[in-house]
Amino acid sequence: MTPSPESSTPAALHGLKILDLTRLLPGAFCTQLLADSGADVLKIERPGDGDYNRQFEPIHKRESGSFLLLNRNKRSLTLDLKSTEGRAIFLQLARDADVVVEGFRPGVMERLGIHYAALREHNPRLVYCAISGYGQTGPLAQASGHDLNYMALTGALQLFGTPATGPIVPGLSIADVGGGSLMAAVGILIALAARGRSGKGQYVDVSMSDGLMSWLCYHAADYLFGGVEPRGGERPFIGQAPCYNVYRCSDDRHISLGIIEAHFWDRFCDLIGRPDFKASQWPTGDEALRQHGVLSTLFAQAPRDTWAARLAAADIPASPVNSMAEAFDSPQLRHRQMLLEMDHPVEGRIPQLGFPIKFSGSPATLRRPPPLLGQHNEEVLTGLGYSSSDIVRLREHAVI
Repeated sequence: MTPSPESSTPAALHGLKILDLTRLLPGAFCTQLLADSGADVLKIERPGDGDYNRQFEPIHKRESGSFLLLNRNKRSLTLDLKSTEGRAIFLQLARDADVVVEGFRPGVMERLGIHYAALREHNPRLVYCAISGYGQTGPLAQASGHDLNYMALTGALQLFGTPATGPIVPGLSIADVGGGSLMAAVGILIALAARGRSGKGQYVDVSMSDGLMSWLCYHAADYLFGGVEPRGGERPFIGQAPCYNVYRCSDDRHISLGIIEAHFWDRFCDLIGRPDFKASQWPTGDEALRQHGVLSTLFAQAPRDTWAARLAAADIPASPVNSMAEAFDSPQLRHRQMLLEMDHPVEGRIPQLGFPIKFSGSPATLRRPPPLLGQHNEEVLTGLGYSSSDIVRLREHAVI
């Protein structure tokens, strides 16, 4: 499926200039969301190797698959920010920028001399967003970490797994995306809205662990209001309840049962011939184990797709546990344009994940493929007034 034609209506963030100094997932996904909505995102990358994402397996032809899925609609400028001239070029760009996004450990930008206080002197309207693991302040501000560490520290990791397995490694980068990318995008847009009233930019401090902790509002209620420590397999929505669980079918594939409302549960109990279960939708202890055993035996008697069709016909909340191949072949996903394609100058025709939010008046668009490292050096520097000989000199001195 190819991208739909661009709308004649300007994209929502058209004209917004963003300097993206981030590497890895959190910043890249944040700025791609903004770029898809029309922002001019310029990736500032280290000469030679650039964004770490470029090296991650699998490699398509020359570029990493994850890089190709996280960096469309952006331009790339290589710049050695440790060099005097590299910093000078960055400052020149920052004077005309609306947003700077960085993901370094606290203190790095200060040491480079291009931190918010310095940039604000040249551009008081600048919105500066720093994404870090634990935030810019506090005892852990300088601690190293990644997604799994933030999950563990905030109490989120114990929600995954069972009493038998203990916590397990989640299959999605929940802290990186939910606590980092999405919180940063929201924070930037809030700061821009505030700037529209005050005329002044501000510093946006995004902590991935803070962001993740805010996602715990449902399960935190167990502890804060009920005094109960929620753990995987021990609370209703994290593996304890038979009505909200996953079951293996006769073909070794799985079906997910997501029944919350009582009327759906009553209907399901009638469907499977177990009206005695109606009075016990949320059992605990031995009763939960007994009911789960009955349902496990039941679902093991027919293939996954047979169960999916039967439950769908009865309008019961259930879904097949799809493989990635099945998910990408889903008529619903394709109808919603969540799998697109675009042309890349080196990689050829490449798949792209669609933009997740649909707008009636200012739709997101796929305008340019993920950039080659330093692909836009000449374009950007010429726009700043550098001559061809200047650009050659900068390249010879490894500034770009």
